[in-house]
Amino acid sequence: MKIGVFTSGGDSPGMNAAIRAVVRTANHYNIECYGIRYGYQGMIDNDIVKLESNDVSYTIDKGGTFLFSARCMEFKTDEGRKKAFENLQAHGITALVAIGGDGTFRGARIFSDEYNIPVIGIPGTIDNDIAGTDVTLGYDTASNTAMEAIDKIRDTSTSHNRLFLVEVMGRDAGDIALRCGIATGALGILIPEMEGDLELLYESLERARLRKKKSNIVVVAEGEESGGALLVSKKISEKFPEYEVRVTVLGHIQRGGSPTVFDRELASRMGVLAVEALRSGQKNQMAALVDNKMQLVPLERAVTEKPEINLEKIRMAMVLSS
Repeated sequence: MKIGVFTSGGDSPGMNAAIRAVVRTANHYNIECYGIRYGYQGMIDNDIVKLESNDVSYTIDKGGTFLFSARCMEFKTDEGRKKAFENLQAHGITALVAIGGDGTFRGARIFSDEYNIPVIGIPGTIDNDIAGTDVTLGYDTASNTAMEAIDKIRDTSTSHNRLFLVEVMGRDAGDIALRCGIATGALGILIPEMEGDLELLYESLERARLRKKKSNIVVVAEGEESGGALLVSKKISEKFPEYEVRVTVLGHIQRGGSPTVFDRELASRMGVLAVEALRSGQKNQMAALVDNKMQLVPLERAVTEKPEINLEKIRMAMVLSS
């Protein structure tokens, strides 16, 4: 067996640690491992290099992905996938570890079905929006980065008695916003999964105004139904002209940085499981963390289902902001 490993889609902290775990585990079992640079694009362009144990030294603490990542429209075509398969054959690669999100897994599932190549996925995305696993790689680091930024914003919010809307990433998932809103004691949290949350925010703002609360932070998920922090700020200013509203969009700062101990350990556990799964003949599975235990779940779940938001966290956030 020869294993190819690649990262695709948006980068997330911990991807390098996962690559390292795949390479080191393959080395432990005397399996050759190849790194595919720039994801599916590199597979088509034959940008494939053999990786030894020393090649992944000093990578566990690095953010981003040293194999790089890219979007690849050509891989969506029959011709593109055929070219990718021929390049893998030329290197003798007979199995793949795909690190990325749902888009990465959709491509991997189709490719595996067409060419009978075993694939194990590692869910790497800060959005925490992959079904079948309690948490995705990079989510913890991104949440901590956002939390630290919001803590700093609160300092200036208190100094000037301003209302700050802080927009965090997450695509169409509100996990980062919900987690950081609770962790920073936010007055309000706006997420895509909760309808009518803007009206609840208005009620909280009115209570805060009557209490003459000096520091007000509202965390807004980028995919929130009201249109993100900028549009929400305009609506608040119209309804509460007495508030001095400021907007901070954290953006891609949440994707970078050294991964937390949680993400480093998670990446290592997932990387080991992925290689051992391939070694035992598994295919079209995803390495997942469920109730703090590693297990394999069908890759199909990751591309056809959406994880549900934690309703207890929503209830708790509403209690604590009242």
